[in-house]
Amino acid sequence: MSVRLACLLSVALIGASVASPSFAKKSHAHKASASKSAGPTLIWRGDVATAQGVVSEVAAAWKKAGHGNIELQPFNTASGIDAVASGTADLAGSARGSDGSAQNANLVFTPVAWDGLVVITQASNPVNNLSLKQVHDIYYGRIHNWSEVGGRNAPIDVYAVASPGDGVEYSLRSLLFGRGNQPVAAPRLYVNTHKLEEGVALNPNGLGAATLSDIQGNRKLKALSIDGVPATVANVADGSYVLFTPLYLVTNPRSPKAAQVQAFVDFMHTDPAKEALRKHAVLPFEDGSALTALDSSRRDKILAAVGARRRTPVAAPGATYAAGAAIAPTSPKTLAARTAMEERKAPTPPPVAPAPSKLYTVSKGDTLSVIAKKHDLTVAQLRDWNHLKNDNLKIGQVLHLGNK
Repeated sequence: MSVRLACLLSVALIGASVASPSFAKKSHAHKASASKSAGPTLIWRGDVATAQGVVSEVAAAWKKAGHGNIELQPFNTASGIDAVASGTADLAGSARGSDGSAQNANLVFTPVAWDGLVVITQASNPVNNLSLKQVHDIYYGRIHNWSEVGGRNAPIDVYAVASPGDGVEYSLRSLLFGRGNQPVAAPRLYVNTHKLEEGVALNPNGLGAATLSDIQGNRKLKALSIDGVPATVANVADGSYVLFTPLYLVTNPRSPKAAQVQAFVDFMHTDPAKEALRKHAVLPFEDGSALTALDSSRRDKILAAVGARRRTPVAAPGATYAAGAAIAPTSPKTLAARTAMEERKAPTPPPVAPAPSKLYTVSKGDTLSVIAKKHDLTVAQLRDWNHLKNDNLKIGQVLHLGNK
């Protein structure tokens, strides 16, 4: 096993075994005072982003109103939906709707709020904006370097949540690719959104997906504007920031606590609950009623901008290896996928007819990617013709733009 793969697996294992301290305290506090509550304790489990943006504050308002206690068990979307389906939890939180599976078809997904899906990077990263097309191409594996999107000459380290059904990842991929289960080129995998955010915060070259509400107040991270529109609650509310998603409460109509659970779902539409949502930069569902009407047209607009359509997912460079590494890192298929990924990252130049060599002098702001695009070449060709071992260039350096 390679050192890099061992590190990835270690991160995933550590993330799986360490609970978020803030949520652990809140969950313990809710549980400890259950005996003082008027109603039965309801167990909520789901993605940490929904816990932060929706349930934590609303649970306190619910208890204050004398209804009962909510025990929070934040982890990720898949664990919450599985728990509700099996009866070990009463409610789940999700940043995606039903995926159409048999399991999801037996559950009820009720939208209760709106949140922004944000592309995040470390606060020190000089890039502040990406186009929809650039976001699509980064996740697809076509763009690899920050210099290709106006940043410094450094690799883009893409982070993702390992679970294919994670709400944030699923919703973002649904918008960018037309299918929520589209594989992406993100070899750095984490167990939930909070662990992903911690990883990006430590890496100036990192990039990942989160929710607007979940990164509020985190000075180590920033949300990138999309096509010049910043991610704000106001821009989500009017639809100008197009990467928005409903947040759902997931329930099981066959639960023995179905009546109490429905009462909590209904409570989400009361003024105390709405006020609690707004404190976390989340838009109550009724406040964004116009977004429902915009949904179909904005999806078509996004897909047109990125040159995609709603279709069966096609494996992105690196995605097959990333998925395999998270499940069976030493299997022959995973190792073969890794070899294929490395070959695609360093493609051999296509055969070209011999041509006289031209010279180019490197100036300020030039990178191999920029020079290659200017002259309709590939980075691999420039490396080969100039015997370059890496992508580093110096101002005044003379490059051959053809065979010598």
